[in-house]
Formats: sequence, C-alpha cells, structure tokens
Amino acid sequence: MGANCFMTDETDMNDRTRATPSFTGLSAASPVSSYAKKMNRSSDTAHERVLRAVLWRQGLRYRKNVKTLPGKPDIVFPAARVAVFCDGDFWHGRNWQQLVRKLRTCTNASYWVPKINANRYRDRRNNRLLEQQGWTVIRFWETDIHADPERAARTIENLVRQGSGGRNAIH
Repeated sequence: MGANCFMTDETDMNDRTRATPSFTGLSAASPVSSYAKKMNRSSDTAHERVLRAVLWRQGLRYRKNVKTLPGKPDIVFPAARVAVFCDGDFWHGRNWQQLVRKLRTCTNASYWVPKINANRYRDRRNNRLLEQQGWTVIRFWETDIHADPERAARTIENLVRQGSGGRNAIH
C-alpha cells in the first residue's frame, strides 16, 4: 500500500473509526472494466439467491438486507439473532495473500489493494458490532455456496434452530 492510500487514524480492531482508502486521481483501467465493475450487484447476487432458495425449501423464513443492522446482512433470522453474509470472493478478499500478489501486478493496484483491504476491515468491524449486540454472525464465500448450497443451508439451519428456541424463525 502506498503512503497516501489511507488517511491515517486507527488501524487496530477496536471500535474507533478506521481511515478509508483515498481513490482521488485514479481512473478505470478501461471503459469496459469500469462498466463490468458497475454491473456487480451489492444485493441479490447469484450466490445469495441460490442459498436463499435452499433455505426457503427447508422452511426457514428470513429477512433480506436489513439496513438497521451493521453491514446490512444478506440474510437475517431476527428471532434466532443470526445474521448471514454471502461474500463475493473478489470483493471481500478470499485468499487474501494470493489475491494481493495478483492485484499488485494489475492496472490500478494502488486502488484495488486498499479498496479490498478496507472491505475486509469493514467486514471484521461489522462482525464485532453485531456480536456485541448479541447476534451470531456467519459468513460464506460465494464459491462455497455455489459448490454446496445445501451444506451452507444446513449450517445456517442448525444455528437458527439453536438460537430461536422454536420462535418464528422456522415454519
């Protein structure tokens, strides 16, 4: 990361505000890449829809993208206090060490490395905030959902059944 990528402040994992990357002066590698990135969805992604369909077939009822919770979890079971995030591999930095090496060789590395690192930090912060509020947080990578959505759904179902005590989370 370059010296001006972060506007200083706290870098540890406490509740104080962490600096955000500065993207001033950067531009897209090409109009095509700019368009492709703009088309990426922040909600109702393919892996979210796949997982939700399996959960629904299992009789689990949930809320989507609850804006009042830190991080706006993708799937929420309020009675059981379970928050589920379906993280995209690229945007949330799966295999970070490998990804960062690859990104450093690409166009706009000074943008992408701090951007995804900031996403990773924000994810950890939101996990902590939710847990402090008494929520159980679970995160799945998109490729794991696509590889075995039933396994992810079983994991969620077990947490929901444990946390709900039979209240309204499962029909």
